[in-house]
Amino acid sequence: MQELSSCKTAIENCKETRTFSIAHLYKEEKAMDMHIHDCYELYYSIFGGKQFLIDNRFYSISPGDLFIINQYESHKLTQIDSCVHERIVLSIHPDYVKRLSSNQTNLDHCFSDRDEHFQHKLSLNKEQQTRFLYYINKITSADGFAHDIIEQAAFMELLVMINTLSSANAAQTVHTGYKYSHQVEDILAYINQNISQPITMEQLCGRFYLSSSYICRIFKAATGTTINKYITARRISIAKAQLNAGSSVFEAFERSGFSDYSNFFKAFTKAVGVSPKKYANLSVS
Repeated sequence: MQELSSCKTAIENCKETRTFSIAHLYKEEKAMDMHIHDCYELYYSIFGGKQFLIDNRFYSISPGDLFIINQYESHKLTQIDSCVHERIVLSIHPDYVKRLSSNQTNLDHCFSDRDEHFQHKLSLNKEQQTRFLYYINKITSADGFAHDIIEQAAFMELLVMINTLSSANAAQTVHTGYKYSHQVEDILAYINQNISQPITMEQLCGRFYLSSSYICRIFKAATGTTINKYITARRISIAKAQLNAGSSVFEAFERSGFSDYSNFFKAFTKAVGVSPKKYANLSVS
């Protein structure tokens, strides 16, 4: 399998082949704004990342950290080293993981099992880092006869490793370790608790007894994105989950918290690449 140098290219390739793609990224590609996509994502930090925002949770980033993100979770790198930012990102089609699973082994578990205690981050030790890179190298260096079988076998072994580590990690209490404003933490919690209802800047100012300029400033400093962009990304994530669960487009619109259908339609189409109705049809097919 060819190792790509663009995350966006990897995502497109994943969607086209309905399998998976690997991108080895350096400083050259700018990190995306708050975003969601239809692929699962495995983000492996080599050097340069500092902080990840996934839905409403912050994580510090160290070399050897692995993040597990599903297709409904909005995410953004909010702090990046100004000189070097090297990482390996796998884009994985959800249907492919389900096809590889068996009646006894659910390789999709680490992506689909989410509760309030789920930790997106796995901090790999040196041995685990070596194993992870071994599988990546085996996949990207496979060539000639039976290269597809070698790629798939190595990928399945990688998923077994990640699921095993994720299950073990779920039994532990993990702290993010990143020091950020408790005010922003409270604002994020409030937004996510009320995401299906209208949320205005006036509400936030009244709730937290802060000026709008101050709220905007500390939120952008902590998350790297604006409040409006964050709310929009979270609502689109909810709408996608609703459509995948079989809800109608109008039900997804109502439950996601958008106050205006036209804004919902435009924001969803821009973020996802297809209209809500087309996305719903693709989810059923």
